[in-house]
Amino acid sequence: MRAGLAQRAQIVLLAAEGVANTVIAERVGASVVTVLAWRRRYAESGLAGLGDRGRSGRPRRVDHAEVVSAALAPPPKKYGVTHWSSRLLGKHLGISNTTVARAWREYGVQPWRSGTFKFSTDPELVAKVTDVVGLYLAPPEDAVVLCVDEKSQIQALDRIAPMLPMQPRQIERRTHDYTRHGTTTLFAALEVATGQVTAAVKPKHRRQEFLAFLRQVDRTYPRASCTS
Repeated sequence: MRAGLAQRAQIVLLAAEGVANTVIAERVGASVVTVLAWRRRYAESGLAGLGDRGRSGRPRRVDHAEVVSAALAPPPKKYGVTHWSSRLLGKHLGISNTTVARAWREYGVQPWRSGTFKFSTDPELVAKVTDVVGLYLAPPEDAVVLCVDEKSQIQALDRIAPMLPMQPRQIERRTHDYTRHGTTTLFAALEVATGQVTAAVKPKHRRQEFLAFLRQVDRTYPRASCTS
């Protein structure tokens, strides 16, 4: 029950018990004028009189559900974009961008955001994930648990001009042009218990580079029994 409706019902019930208007106002946290108004409404219309009356003013003409429905469909090819902006959709529908933004907020729609997901067909996925999580939460005694991963094909880019630092009334600026120096590969091992990271950057992505990285990890933890 809404707080306002509960307050009105309490006013009526207290009035039926013969409680004075000033006492009712004090108990429900309202003014005496409010108490008198709701008592009058109840006397005139009964329980129906305790409901909210229709508000004056121009009703909302834009159906937010229709705005959201349009946002869920891809933009026409003529616009040359893959996602709607509030301004573009507003122009497309003939309404303001603030109306579009209000509809998006109401329905929790965020066209500017995207995420990724992965679907596995491995029937043993749950068991494997359970083993890994169990290893992280309860590692073997006197063992170091490492989470090892690699990132290949990292573009090595360099701006063609030095960055211009921030100045009064000027933001930090950099040129959009760059020189490409090939690609590089990052290997990293995260120690689950401490968060320590052992990393190496290699020019190529072959078994030789990965073995060299494993030797580096072995030198980092010379006396430990590693589990990865």
